[in-house]
Amino acid sequence: MADECTHDCSSCSSNCPSRDPQSLIAPVNELSSIGKVIGVVSGKGGVGKSMVTGMLASIARRTAAQTAILDADLTGPSIPRMFGLGEKAMGNEQMIFPVETKTGIKVMSINLLLENEADPVVWRGPIIAGTVKQFWTDVLWGDIDYMFVDMPPGTGDVPLTVFQSIPLDGIVIVTTPQELVSMVVEKAVRMAEMMNIPVLGLVENMSFIRCPDCGKIIEPYGPSRLDEVAQRLGIRNTARIPIDPHLSAGSDQGMIEFFEGNWLDGMAKALL
Repeated sequence: MADECTHDCSSCSSNCPSRDPQSLIAPVNELSSIGKVIGVVSGKGGVGKSMVTGMLASIARRTAAQTAILDADLTGPSIPRMFGLGEKAMGNEQMIFPVETKTGIKVMSINLLLENEADPVVWRGPIIAGTVKQFWTDVLWGDIDYMFVDMPPGTGDVPLTVFQSIPLDGIVIVTTPQELVSMVVEKAVRMAEMMNIPVLGLVENMSFIRCPDCGKIIEPYGPSRLDEVAQRLGIRNTARIPIDPHLSAGSDQGMIEFFEGNWLDGMAKALL
């Protein structure tokens, strides 16, 4: 896929996979132009995938790039809360308008459409998958340089829909240090390989604790196996994020885009 790809095949002569007649890639609406699309995935829930999505998008926005987040985790949407988004998304008969964060990141999430953010999404898989697809096709994203897709955990129906319907340029996998999770990571890597989507990076969240008094690094789950796992799976870019109360507080207070820390800077530079 060309670097300047707009994901609109109607005016393109390139012979890329998305032009395959059997492709299920959905076209973005004609009033939007999307540059790079990066999925953030995890093999299981509760590893901090949404937080990493928010941090990567915030770093991209700090470069003055037009940035967006598509929250595809419909049954566990946490992106609006992390960014302190209280208003609801509006729309008309043709399309939906995303909500912008304090620094100008465009966001679409199911919680921006529900009357009460605590209302559960009790939908069957096909309806959830169809809604995620509509977030790509029916939202007026405008001109976007980098879109980050916060994907639901696992390798089931909805992640498969995202892989097949949205033209991902690559994915970042988020994990935690426990050995079991490393096995789950491998499942996510194998799924990406099956869908011909490159794995761009591996993030180990809750990797360590830095003592606030002496600065000593404490690894509560034992020595990190991040580099070992990355090497075995052929993943080049890695990053470790500590257990940091400031990150948790920033997420809870809707201020994640103002986080301070360079843990993801190297990976973001490689992605962008």
